[in-house]
Amino acid sequence: MAFEYPDDLRYQDTHEYVRLDGEIATIGITEFAIDQLGDIVFLELSEIGEAVEVGKKFGTIESVKAVEDLNSPVTGTVVERNEDLINSPESIVDDPYGESWLVKVRVNDPGEVEDGMTASEYSASVEGL
Repeated sequence: MAFEYPDDLRYQDTHEYVRLDGEIATIGITEFAIDQLGDIVFLELSEIGEAVEVGKKFGTIESVKAVEDLNSPVTGTVVERNEDLINSPESIVDDPYGESWLVKVRVNDPGEVEDGMTASEYSASVEGL
């Protein structure tokens, strides 16, 4: 199966992605991670107003196979979380890079986003290309 990795995102080796729009970072997980997890049954995310830190847990995603931590690619404050996805976690497969984002964070340092991998670097990392 060929996975999509949009070029406007930066990727973490823990399979989160980040899209920066001004000082707001939209964070989600990649198609590859969703495929590896299988059927998603539960999602827990940081509350609005909570601080998140690079490399630290901001939630968990649970599938029939495993429970995985979600780690933030940026430091900042959660300004929005995807309540629709929390209520219907299985719908994450429908649009992982669009409607199925996890949280939005007001970043302290927008430069942190650049520390992530490019689409081609992430693709090579997970697919061994």
